[in-house]
Amino acid sequence: MMYRSTKLFSGYSCTFRQWRAVHSHCRFLHGYALSFRVTFAGELDERNWVCDFGCFSNNGVKERLSYLFDHTTIIAHDDPELSLFHELEQKGLIQLRVVNAVGAECFAQLVCDELNRLLNNDKDHAGRVKAIEVECMENEKNSAIFSLE
Repeated sequence: MMYRSTKLFSGYSCTFRQWRAVHSHCRFLHGYALSFRVTFAGELDERNWVCDFGCFSNNGVKERLSYLFDHTTIIAHDDPELSLFHELEQKGLIQLRVVNAVGAECFAQLVCDELNRLLNNDKDHAGRVKAIEVECMENEKNSAIFSLE
């Protein structure tokens, strides 16, 4: 039997642009206070929990999400203006994060991958718990979901 639990990580103010959206205002830098609703799946532990949410402060989960999304500018590695964003970072004007791709769909997958990497290195969760779905919410109207299923 497989159990599921969910956790909401919220309040990550960041900015990004989707440079390939040439006919949309999404090509401009714009920001959101992103939230991530994560579904974890696994067998129950000795406490009857799927996932110990309290461990996220100790196993790098909160730190990693803050590093990626808290007051950062997130740019795709192939953005033609990437050098300009590097210059802004060198001047101390932004905290630049370069990722494979930007957008709620891509951020949901990135968070899922990062959480599973960290959970696999956590002795209490390795091999037992997995993040199986991540919903990245830009606001109360827009979200995207990445699922391993």
